[in-house]
Amino acid sequence: MTILAEVENQTVQAFDSLAARYDDLFTRSMIGRAQRSAVWRVLNETFKPGDHILEINCGTGEDALFLACSGMSVVACDASEQMIRTARRRMEAEDPDAPIHFEVLPTEQLFLRPDEVFDGALSNFSGLNCVGNLQQTARDLAALVTPGAPVLLCFSTRFCLAETIWFAFHGQFRKAFRRTSGTTTVRVNGFSVQVQYPTLRAIKRMFAPYFLLLSCTGIGIAVPPSYLEPWARKYPRVLRLLRRIDKRISRLPWLRTIGDHMLLHFERVEV
Repeated sequence: MTILAEVENQTVQAFDSLAARYDDLFTRSMIGRAQRSAVWRVLNETFKPGDHILEINCGTGEDALFLACSGMSVVACDASEQMIRTARRRMEAEDPDAPIHFEVLPTEQLFLRPDEVFDGALSNFSGLNCVGNLQQTARDLAALVTPGAPVLLCFSTRFCLAETIWFAFHGQFRKAFRRTSGTTTVRVNGFSVQVQYPTLRAIKRMFAPYFLLLSCTGIGIAVPPSYLEPWARKYPRVLRLLRRIDKRISRLPWLRTIGDHMLLHFERVEV
């Protein structure tokens, strides 16, 4: 097994190990709901009923179920077999007739999909931060969406102000600046996951010339990262205030790239 294959295998195993608890850890958490609701506002502005959407790194299917409820059909893919199993169980329990097809497929293998064209694409909450070759991802996506199609990609940022302040205040300076080098390795249930933190400028360059960046929305600028969930539960009124602040400042230059995530709205252009 090559080094790259081993890295990818460790990443898949890490997310397999998280699948059973992921919704409790993030999806249903107060911070998770706050950050996802900000993403969903943009989804509602971008996609429309009747669209056929490709979702990559779909996790446990929360966004796919939302899109289906909003009148869209979805092909939702993830490298983790356990995540896909959880997503299918959720659909059976919550909306068994939803027009969703869940599929085990790593982002690195999008080129293996059959000749199917989509009206738009989505990758939410940092799945693409775990992909080593984003230029290849851009080429593969370009072959799967129609010209003019919107593509929404949510990345973890290179610098998160709330994270830096929190860990620096607690004297954990290595964690405070762990994103700034552009890459780090995190341990998840004993598995090593390599995480990339590309800048906005680098992402724009890697997705050119197939995609044009139309907008960038900060996700979790004032709302903190999800590992501060105990704090959020202790101070729910403060979290509600931070959500309102985020809504006002999320598209301001400089601020939109210093939150926990940034949501990028690309458009497929003809080359």
